[in-house]
Amino acid sequence: MKVPLLDLQAQYATIRDDVRAAVDRVFETQHFVLSGEVKALEEELARYCQTKYAIGCASGSDALLLALMSCGVAEGDEVITTPFSFFATASAITRLGARPVFVDIEERTYNIDPAQIEKAITEKTKAIMPVHLYGQCADMNPLIELSERRGIPIVEDAAQAIGAEDRRRRAGSLGTIGCFSFYPSKSLGGAGDGGMIVTSDLEHARRLHMLRVHGEETKYHHKVVGLNSRLDSLQAAVLRVKLPHLDEWIAARQRKAQQYELMFLDAGLSEEVQMPFVRPGARHIFHQFVIRVAADQRDALRNHLRENEIGSDVYYPVPLHLQECFAYLGYREGDLPASERAAKETLALPVYPELTDEQQDYVVNKIAEFFSAIRAGETQAQGCAT
Repeated sequence: MKVPLLDLQAQYATIRDDVRAAVDRVFETQHFVLSGEVKALEEELARYCQTKYAIGCASGSDALLLALMSCGVAEGDEVITTPFSFFATASAITRLGARPVFVDIEERTYNIDPAQIEKAITEKTKAIMPVHLYGQCADMNPLIELSERRGIPIVEDAAQAIGAEDRRRRAGSLGTIGCFSFYPSKSLGGAGDGGMIVTSDLEHARRLHMLRVHGEETKYHHKVVGLNSRLDSLQAAVLRVKLPHLDEWIAARQRKAQQYELMFLDAGLSEEVQMPFVRPGARHIFHQFVIRVAADQRDALRNHLRENEIGSDVYYPVPLHLQECFAYLGYREGDLPASERAAKETLALPVYPELTDEQQDYVVNKIAEFFSAIRAGETQAQGCAT
């Protein structure tokens, strides 16, 4: 049996006719950039995310960059964020000449630890950027209180968390600005790159509309220096087909996650395999289903799964503070221990709505097989020692 980490072909098979009709509709209009399709998607996404405004852009990475630009982040400033995230989180900060200030994560959620943020604030701090990793929101109440008390805006990196909730509030609506990615592998993925920025602040919405089109306020009149970061009509049309299915797909992912937990428990793997932790009050959308195993077993387990044609991945093997390109920041191994441990111990397993019971059973059985062989080896070694 083959079990890919993600099967986009299986998803496409369920919506093929609607997607093709939407694409044909765009070609008939010949309006390919910032068209009525984009405007309609922006309105639909704003409603879904519980915000007043949504602004389409070229990618999730650009969404982060534009959001920081709207907050006035510039050379010499500092932005507090997590080291356990995709590279774009920190690269958006550095591209503006600012300095990422990394704060360690919570052990169980893998999200930024709110208790450690305030001590990282300096007079140069211009923004706080939590990441809602793997589809679960960071604990936002302490961050919101800190933001309001210190007057520091929050930019949510919600690239992996569209539809996730913290105490019934949607990802993207919790901070000053929220940023989403529509990369094809996301829970709401397009047919290429695409991104969206959401906010309920009118001034930020106005700035973001300008910034994504070279800072243009009216045609050929540029109020600020911005970017060329526009969402294509084809992407918007595809995403509009998919959006009505999103909550259904999220519910399916949640069922798959619950089923994994029961299967691992039935397989007697509770000591070897740590399940994802869902924080009370959170709606985890399980963009990724990430287990945790001993550091000296993780890579061997991944190789075992690969040999049995089961997809898996490590998100992320090197935390950002230890990346070569950020050596100038002066971080050393041991500075952010929770992030470093997570980088060595986590492994993402297949989880998507179309994953079958048989495929899940196969995944768990092969993991049980791996640990059974380890136990047998340990028993044999103990027998030889006696």
